[in-house]
Amino acid sequence: MAAHPPICDFGWQAVDAELPGVDGKTHRIFDHKGPNGLLVVFICNHCPYVKAVIDRLVRDAAELKDLGIGTVAISSNDATAYPQDSFDNMRAFADAHGFAFPYLYDEDQSVARAYGAVCTPDFFGFNADLGLQYRGRIDASRKEAAPDGTERDLFNAMRQIAETGEGPREQVASIGCSIKWKDAA
Repeated sequence: MAAHPPICDFGWQAVDAELPGVDGKTHRIFDHKGPNGLLVVFICNHCPYVKAVIDRLVRDAAELKDLGIGTVAISSNDATAYPQDSFDNMRAFADAHGFAFPYLYDEDQSVARAYGAVCTPDFFGFNADLGLQYRGRIDASRKEAAPDGTERDLFNAMRQIAETGEGPREQVASIGCSIKWKDAA
């Protein structure tokens, strides 16, 4: 069943954390903020919604970097119950898709909880002051990639944030697989 995140809580402040990356380094989320903002994306390796948009995300992140927006991707899924989302598989997924941004592992799921992440993919677009300005979709893709020429919702919103510090007031929520939470102990 597909999950939908809530609408954007404008101005909500980003949360910093230190997480291991597939590059073998430990990363602080805020260290990847560009001069005009930060995009934090919750993804995983196996979700068909992520697979449908991953190459577009890689493209958008590269273009956003040129606009002063940094990007980090985080996987918070329970890799014990979903071994395809293991750290080793994260590394292979990042390599296969040419990630030029950190792909981080939130093993204890504390970062996903702090952000209120709901699904994969779940996009959090922050301005230069790390205030939330976008919580929408990448584009009209669902489990299949939307056709070329489809409106680039995420990119256009983040470009507006880079230029004005404010995101669009009308946003369409992302859709994806629910975060795979660990059972409560």
